[in-house]
Order: sequence, then C-alpha cells, then structure tokens
Amino acid sequence: MNLDIQFKVGSKFRMSMIVLIAVGLIAIIAGFMTGEAHRTWANLLLNNYYFLSLAIGAIFWMTMQSITQSGWSSSYLRIPQAMGIYLLVSFVLWFIMFFGVHDLYHWTHPEAVENDPILLHKSGYLNLPFFSVRFVVFFLLWIFLSLRIRNLSIKEDTEGGTKFFEKAELTSKILIFVLAFSFSLFSIDWLMSLDAHWYSTIYAIKKFVSAFLHGTAIVAAIAVILHMQGYFPQLTKSHKADFQRYIFALSIIWGYMWLSQYLLIWYANIPEETVYYVPRIMTEYKTLFYAELILNWFIPFTFLMWNKIGKTNWGLLTIIAILIIGQWVELYMSIMPGTVEAHNITYIEIGSFLGYFGIFALVVAIALSKANLIPKKHPYLMESLHDDH
Repeated sequence: MNLDIQFKVGSKFRMSMIVLIAVGLIAIIAGFMTGEAHRTWANLLLNNYYFLSLAIGAIFWMTMQSITQSGWSSSYLRIPQAMGIYLLVSFVLWFIMFFGVHDLYHWTHPEAVENDPILLHKSGYLNLPFFSVRFVVFFLLWIFLSLRIRNLSIKEDTEGGTKFFEKAELTSKILIFVLAFSFSLFSIDWLMSLDAHWYSTIYAIKKFVSAFLHGTAIVAAIAVILHMQGYFPQLTKSHKADFQRYIFALSIIWGYMWLSQYLLIWYANIPEETVYYVPRIMTEYKTLFYAELILNWFIPFTFLMWNKIGKTNWGLLTIIAILIIGQWVELYMSIMPGTVEAHNITYIEIGSFLGYFGIFALVVAIALSKANLIPKKHPYLMESLHDDH
C-alpha cells in the first residue's frame, strides 16, 4: 500500500466554504445593524464554543490513542492533529467575544456586583482581569501542546524511530490533564457564568464529555468521507466499528451526565438550583429540552447497538449528522435561555453557524493538506493497516 498520500483541497470545496463564510459574515453584520446585537453576541458565543469543543474533543481523543498506545487508530491521527490547527483561528475569533462580554454576562457590570451578595462572593473568580488571564493561558497551553504533538508526528515521518513517538506520548500525558482541568474551567467561565447565580458541580464534566463525544464523531466523519473519496483505503469495517464503539460509549456517558444533573436538581427542588431549569422546561424551550436528550443519547444509543449500522459509511455518517445537530441544540439550550430569553431561530442562528462551519472546514482541510495524510513511520501503523478482525 502506498503510504505517501497527500490530501488536496479541491477548488470547488474551497469556494463553497468561502461562500459559507461570506453568508455567515453577512448574517452577523445584519444582526448588529438590525438591533439584534444581544442575539448576535449569543450566537457568536454558541458557534465559538461549538467548534472549539470539536477541536478540543478531537485532541483529547488523539491523546487517548497515544497514552493507551492504540494501534488501530494510528492511521487517522492526522485528522485530530489538523483539527488542532483550528485553535489558532479560534483564539482570534474568541478574542472578538471580549467586545460583547457586557452584553452577555451580568457579572461584568461593577454596579450589579456591588448590589448582589452572590456575585460579590464570586467576584474573586468572576472578574474581567482574571477571566482574561485564564482565557489567554488556556489557549496558549492548548495551542503549544497540540502543535508540539503534530510537529513531532511530522518529524517522525522523515526520521523514523521511536524517539518522536515517545516524546509525543509524554506530551499527550501532559496535555490530557491540561485539557481536563482547563477546558472544564473554560466551560464554567464562558457558559455556566451566563447564569451567574446558579451552579452545578456536574456542569463542567458534562461539557467535557460532550466535547469528547462530538469531537470523536467528527474525526470518524472525516475519516469516512475521505475514505469515500479514496484517501483512506485502509479504512475497514473493523475501524468503523471501533469508531462506533467510541461514539456509543460516550453517548451513554453523556446521557448519564445529563440525567444526573437534571434528576438531582429536580429531586432536591431547591429554588437556587431549579431556577436554571424553569425557563428550559416551562417555556417555549420545552421541546428542545427533550430534543437535546433524544439527539445526543437516545438515537445514537438505540441505533448503534445494531453493529451493522456503524459498519456502513452512510449509517455511521447519519448518526454523526444527528449528533452534529444535537451538539448545536445542547449549546443553544445552554446559552439562549440565560441571554436572549425568547426562543426564536432566525437567519442569525442559521447564517452564523454556516459561516463558522465554513471557517472550521476550510482550516481543517488546509491543515490536512500540509502533511502526509497517513503517519507512515508510526510504530503501530502496521497494526492499523491490517486491522480487519
């Protein structure tokens, strides 16, 4: 098998993504110009977090493969490595969010904090200077460590041996703990603090599991799509079954976290906790509240139990497409009830998502084209190429 496979970004694909980016830019500008600034900032937050979480989840999946020395997945490591490049773009897009923090976060207003005992108590952590420092430190760590793993992998292609593999494994061991700690705090900072009077000890874990689930699903989707285009000839039913098992297991964990947070708060029935769920269950958001569970857990859990679905290209891609919608619904339910309050999916929601999707897809595609698609000198590559149990 020829291992010198170089991915090429087609002109039609490139142009399509540029068109989507233009659509998104127009929708965002129109949102600000038509007096919908609050909703526009909320959608920028949603999309920034959405695509960042996909990159973080994919990187976490990559570190898991390295630490466990998994052989079956070694053919596909360039996919999460390419998704890690999006962090560079994401940092810039997130930086823009600082111009809208006063529109979204109640705790950023000094006069509100002074007259609110709860916000005053949390002000040691929830204050803009410390908030900004955490943001920069987290991104620098993510970018440095993920790029180091990618660079070590590319050097491995040219020099071979186990030296770079061992360095990448050590870096992965560091990165996996950095991600677990920092992304959890990042979720608390940017999402949970939207409802600054409310908190959940499960919230950060739930968001991390969600990133892991959906990031892994996107890695699988890219692998299958590229296989259908002839780029991953080694992709077998066994590989697809392995991806299927990851998605199946993570959807169960996601469902467990979702139910754990909801049921504990429902059973305790403490006003300080139920205040989060009241607008999500007793208003026009009610349908999406249950749709979130159905899309992210019930459908993947039900259909992926049937192994034949996960072993077919279109079966796996269909489940992943449902999860893509499910991730959007989850974040919409996390952000909108605490910001815009009124449920209304407009051109801003649709256009902004398409724009961010265009940026993400274009960045990942270009990153994939900058290195050999298969890490040809990975120590466990032969195990992946001949995995057909």
